[in-house]
Amino acid sequence: MKTIYHETFKKNGKPDPNVWTYQVGTKWANNESQCYVEDDTHAYIKDGKLHIKATLHQDDQTCKYQSARINTKGKLEFLYGKLTIRAKMPHGKGAWPALWLMGNTDQNQVRWPLCGEIDLVEFAGNRPGLITCAIHTDTYNHKINTDKGAKIKVLDASDVFHDYTLDWTKDYLSFQIDGKEYFRVDKAAGDTVSEWPFDHPYYLIINLAVGGWYGGAIHDEDLPYEMVIESIKIEQ
Repeated sequence: MKTIYHETFKKNGKPDPNVWTYQVGTKWANNESQCYVEDDTHAYIKDGKLHIKATLHQDDQTCKYQSARINTKGKLEFLYGKLTIRAKMPHGKGAWPALWLMGNTDQNQVRWPLCGEIDLVEFAGNRPGLITCAIHTDTYNHKINTDKGAKIKVLDASDVFHDYTLDWTKDYLSFQIDGKEYFRVDKAAGDTVSEWPFDHPYYLIINLAVGGWYGGAIHDEDLPYEMVIESIKIEQ
């Protein structure tokens, strides 16, 4: 296989602007409580690792919780291949980190869920030691309770780094942890773009939400939350 992207975060500071874009704002989906901001305290590279941090600001009426969300839309997109993100999940009740991909269909003005979504990792500090993955399509998505996914116990997910891998071909999506598959979606005969929108380029998203439908109750005393990423590799 050929490596088309390999980031090991050797240069301190903000994530590479040629690859990553900050998303900022005060209002987000899924009943989340954070504001996403752009600065060097919530998404930054230090000592060979990317740190994504959520912090508490008791006196800020607009943004009590601040965090970061970055993506590679329009800068780094790929179709098929093996994506491996080596990461350590945060501690803290209310933390909701995610490593995921979204289909870029802006030219066709196709919106979610028809564009497709691949959730490589979701984690909730209120359910420590449990990693989940999922896909969302027009036919299979959480809005209509038909999304497809799996969960697996990784008891030390917040204490040590693990390799989270998506092996993506024209025929299947394989979700793996440390090289072992725990969930797979196969393209079925007769699938249309409504069931299988995974034949066009996708971009990466990394974020750390606070609270929300999945993150659950926030315990202020547990902040700050911090997700740490050691490397990102894409092979084709």
